[in-house]
Amino acid sequence: MAVVSKKTPIPDQVALKTALLSVSDKAGVVDLARALNDRGVRLLSTGGTHKAIAAAGLPVTDVSEITGFPEIMDGRVKTLHPNVHGGLLSIRDDAEHQAAMAEHGIEAIDLAVINLYPFEEVRAAGGDYPTTVENIDIGGPAMIRASAKNHAYVTVLTDPSDYDGLLAVLGENDGATPYAYRQRMAAKAFARTAAYDSIISNWMAEALSIDTPDYRALGGKLREKMRYGENPHQSAGFYVNGDPRPGVANAELLQGKQLSYNNINDTDAAYELVAEFLPENGPACAIIKHANPCGVATGATLVEAYGRALACDSVSAFGGIIALNQTLDAATAEEIVKLFTEVIIAPDVTPEAAAIIATKKNLRLLKAPGLPDARAAGLTAKTVSGGLLVQSRDNVVVEDLELKVVTKRAPTASELEDMKFAFKIAKHVKSNAVIYAKDGQTAGIGAGQMSRVDSARIAAMKAEDAAKSMGLKDPLTRGSAVASEAFYPFADGLLAAIAAGATAVIQPGGSMRDQDVIDAADEHGVAMVFTGIRHFRH
Repeated sequence: MAVVSKKTPIPDQVALKTALLSVSDKAGVVDLARALNDRGVRLLSTGGTHKAIAAAGLPVTDVSEITGFPEIMDGRVKTLHPNVHGGLLSIRDDAEHQAAMAEHGIEAIDLAVINLYPFEEVRAAGGDYPTTVENIDIGGPAMIRASAKNHAYVTVLTDPSDYDGLLAVLGENDGATPYAYRQRMAAKAFARTAAYDSIISNWMAEALSIDTPDYRALGGKLREKMRYGENPHQSAGFYVNGDPRPGVANAELLQGKQLSYNNINDTDAAYELVAEFLPENGPACAIIKHANPCGVATGATLVEAYGRALACDSVSAFGGIIALNQTLDAATAEEIVKLFTEVIIAPDVTPEAAAIIATKKNLRLLKAPGLPDARAAGLTAKTVSGGLLVQSRDNVVVEDLELKVVTKRAPTASELEDMKFAFKIAKHVKSNAVIYAKDGQTAGIGAGQMSRVDSARIAAMKAEDAAKSMGLKDPLTRGSAVASEAFYPFADGLLAAIAAGATAVIQPGGSMRDQDVIDAADEHGVAMVFTGIRHFRH
């Protein structure tokens, strides 16, 4: 048998005699209380939970009767008492603990069923500061942690989805719980309070404008276990943290099989990109492959925007992710199903479009609760060996920037629009990134190269391939605007773009050799603007 620090043997089976039920989410709690009562388990409860159980005609003792102290301070103080925590923390087979329980009239509690104040829901709903603070649970986490620590003797449940599992275990073990089960529930309980506290701490840091708190915790609840991660030999799970930002985490899967790890990653990238284009400014479509766009476009209609995005690189679009900034309609759906696509995400879907997509049973169709705000604050994180890199979201949008013309020739109005369009895309392309755009359509995208010159050349090559496939004499890079997400360290990257036909350039500026690059642009009659903002993406 396993042992505790005091060498007290841990029992495998613990029969349930007394249960404490104190829940914010009342789903299923009355049925659980009824099943426990049928097994002869004594029920203790608090506040609204006690009222719900008593209203069902079940015998239940209010916690105030065992503490000898009423609920006070609007329920803030009700379970923080030795008669509760002693009942949860006592080592049943320890003589000193038993003597203390007898001396102070403490009754052992074998089962704690507790879930927490709905802090996540209040935060997501945009509650004001005092309201949100008031929904920080104190007694609940204390009881959960006490029960979980003492899982040698106590079973703890924090999730209504576990109620049926408990009853099944009791049925299989003659009203008792095995040690291995109590261990699993304790592990889940500690994870629950850790995730809860992480959400609270991050909310407070945001509310108080603390960019880099001394401690940073990130947590979430398992939405679903993935079949595998990026590759079949890797395990993975999809966790959600209650962030109300519209996107793949809170989208409704209207049809199709489970999204994979890579699907979720790519769909998030696609929807964040298309959100750069406000729906009131017209339809937009982004097609993503391996987290990089292979085509982005606007259009007079959604189907036109899709067609123009596809034209940029129809080969890479095969098996890609499509994100739309407006309601998916039947005309667009008809075109999309002509090409193998993994996922479509849109803020809404017409019934006619849904029926068309349904002809492709494996095609995932997601309806998100609106578009994310490209300007909104937030955090992004990635793991490194031994730690986390956490940063604020890149929420700079080109419309808010003061563009500085640095060449002798200023861009025309149409060139300026193409510049802005291309720079929006550059923000969402892996570095080094070079994007050619013309008339609200990507002409070529070069992503993730070690050399900016190579990115420019690859993007130009993609444009030439697209022109050939469409039977065009010249690629769309002729007369295009080109965007670089970071400065040109030398003029060679610019010259490669000019060779492809670009007539206007948008870049952050800030290189020691800016003047060399500006001189090269002037020599070729190219207009250039500096943004002063870099969009590295790794």
